[in-house]
Amino acid sequence: MTSKYSTVPDIKSAFERDTIRLRLEDIQPLHLFTESAKETPKYQQVRSSVREIGLVELPVVARDKDTPGKYLLVDGHMRIEILREIGVTEVECLVASDDEAFTYNKRVSRLATIQEHFMILKAIDSGVPEATIATTLNVNVAQIRLKKHLLKGICPEAVEILKDRFVPTNTFIELRKLGAVRQIEAVQLMVAMNKFSINYAKSLVGATPQSQLADTSQPKKLAGLSDAQIALMENESANLDREYRLIEASYGSDHLDLVVATGYLARLLENARVVRYLAQSFPEILAEFQKMTEAVRTPV
Repeated sequence: MTSKYSTVPDIKSAFERDTIRLRLEDIQPLHLFTESAKETPKYQQVRSSVREIGLVELPVVARDKDTPGKYLLVDGHMRIEILREIGVTEVECLVASDDEAFTYNKRVSRLATIQEHFMILKAIDSGVPEATIATTLNVNVAQIRLKKHLLKGICPEAVEILKDRFVPTNTFIELRKLGAVRQIEAVQLMVAMNKFSINYAKSLVGATPQSQLADTSQPKKLAGLSDAQIALMENESANLDREYRLIEASYGSDHLDLVVATGYLARLLENARVVRYLAQSFPEILAEFQKMTEAVRTPV
């Protein structure tokens, strides 16, 4: 009797069955890390994690069809760079069975602030000591405790808006001072301006009317500002909000053109042959194309 599933074609695995140990010199990255990028907190955290517990996730490579014995780095640029830095010469890798199935427009996988918060909670619930988490993330225990309570007083709508963003921890402290509706307005402005700094958050709190604060019973005091100056800030903030809404309603056509153009560019960068050619012949142009598509897709 013929099975009803007999006509279903075999599903091809995205990876070769076995991992492979490669020399780092045989792996070709498709973008390089600048010295300034290596000074970022995220790079320092990942480096500390690699030193403490090794690689949590193996890099992914694809065989270079033009150069036998060489491999193109599909995913794991930060991890490979850190291994080079700490003196490791070989690494275990996953091998993509078909490089056409992958986009080479991969960027460094950074953990958003709220995602990091949930990761810390999960680790604590699993019994991992706070000191161990702090060592792995290259921060002190006090910061771990601060991150653990990151979303206390933050409304779910604001959390949803910021869930994929890289927001300083202290910015959430300022957002807690706002009522739920004002929190949503504030984070929408942050996203629109692409500004998430503590100083910008403080300015938004300072420009918020007393009635929109989380605790309306406490008078709002800002160091160095009189009541009249605070009232002026609130008035100017209200005007800015109105202007922002007007701009938001009118920029649709320009934004559509931008989305279409960058969407087409992103589709080009999903073609492995195109990216391989650019990487080998015009690496500077490839880097700029990657920046353009990534900036539109994931503003940080």
